[in-house]
Amino acid sequence: MDRAEPVIELIIRLCGWSAIIFVLAIFIFVLKEGVGALSQISLKEFLTSPNWRPTSMVREQYGILALMAGTLSVTLLAMLLAVPIGLGAAVYISEFSSPRIKETLKVIIELLAAIPSVVWGFIGYMVVGPIIIKLTGAPVGVNVLNGGIILALMSVPVIVSVGEDALRAVPDSYREAAQALGANKWETVYRVLFPAAKSGLLAAVLLGVGRSIGETMAVLMCTGHAVQMPTSVLDPVRTLTATIAAELGEAVRGDTHYRVLFLIGIVLFVFAFVVNLTADLIVKGIRGQRND
Repeated sequence: MDRAEPVIELIIRLCGWSAIIFVLAIFIFVLKEGVGALSQISLKEFLTSPNWRPTSMVREQYGILALMAGTLSVTLLAMLLAVPIGLGAAVYISEFSSPRIKETLKVIIELLAAIPSVVWGFIGYMVVGPIIIKLTGAPVGVNVLNGGIILALMSVPVIVSVGEDALRAVPDSYREAAQALGANKWETVYRVLFPAAKSGLLAAVLLGVGRSIGETMAVLMCTGHAVQMPTSVLDPVRTLTATIAAELGEAVRGDTHYRVLFLIGIVLFVFAFVVNLTADLIVKGIRGQRND
């Protein structure tokens, strides 16, 4: 065992560094494939034009403003739906449910998280879409509202799981002290547990945001895949991830269209970096306030 210990330690170190290495390797590959597009297109047009016409015979246009608007609109609607439901479910499981109901709900939530995104896409297309048409009179059922509902359902398990863990991590002495001062269950949750678990709850919400921004197949099937600036939740839209998934197989390797799709991947990397950096700064600020 003494001779094997250095080898085992090396393997453990490699496992620890592997995640960083893999992320860097993916980023370098995407950057290598996409950065060449900057010499072939206008960066200003790329970021500010709503026109995405990569196969036009007259003039190819590679504006992603409408794609970014579609991505952000679907993600924002999904979070407006998922965050209250997810945090509410996390509070119920952590503080109000009996042990038997708690275990049952945890199993159901884990099963929801295990459903493939393409199945969620079918549910949105075949079930949610007709309901939207019937209730709103919209001409089509695949739109921002459909995509937001499906992404909310896909994000809720992540928010519930991480949020419940954050609430359970709060020491029981906090609950006992609040009850000793005469606080009821809801007052304890609102005035004690939420402030104490802010870091974990914020992480839960941001993980849900990341889940929504990075989702591909479900939004490809549920949002209508139309390149336009949305003006209401009933408008069909197209997202950045769906564009990459739908067009990468048709693009000629090495040409402008191909490289621009990788450039969109770099934009998604930037979105993810900004979300994670914002979360890190907020969490550090919260921890700093506690220490003060």
